[in-house]
Amino acid sequence: MPDVAFHFNAPDRLGYACRLLRKAYLRKARLFVWVTASDLPRLDTALWTMAAGEFVPHCRSDDAELVKARSPIEMGEGLPALRGDLILVNLRHDMPDDPAAFKRVIEVVTLDEADRGPARERWRQYKALGLEPQRHDLRLAPSE
Repeated sequence: MPDVAFHFNAPDRLGYACRLLRKAYLRKARLFVWVTASDLPRLDTALWTMAAGEFVPHCRSDDAELVKARSPIEMGEGLPALRGDLILVNLRHDMPDDPAAFKRVIEVVTLDEADRGPARERWRQYKALGLEPQRHDLRLAPSE
């Protein structure tokens, strides 16, 4: 069973995701970022325009297979078919169809009530599947 972690109280979903992805990349993790159609180009641009020396190699699901094979971070609107060694970063309000197929699931939740309500429902769904989500309150986390 995968670890499921809810990162609550992110002041900015995409900004937090960029920092999270950079940290995971430096730890040599393989990730899939599940995003909405509107957030996909915004996240892509944010990752390309991070500060000098903080570049995070990534690709989109519609990139060539050669590019995807060499990218530690892939992002897209649809979930990947092969999941076993991937960490899923969920930036959507949807529940992944089979969270247990991932190595780990990270849910990013902002301060917005429109985001928090669906997150509470996903929390209940994970518990119903026998998964025990962990809570990480970003307001209480030490600054980096």
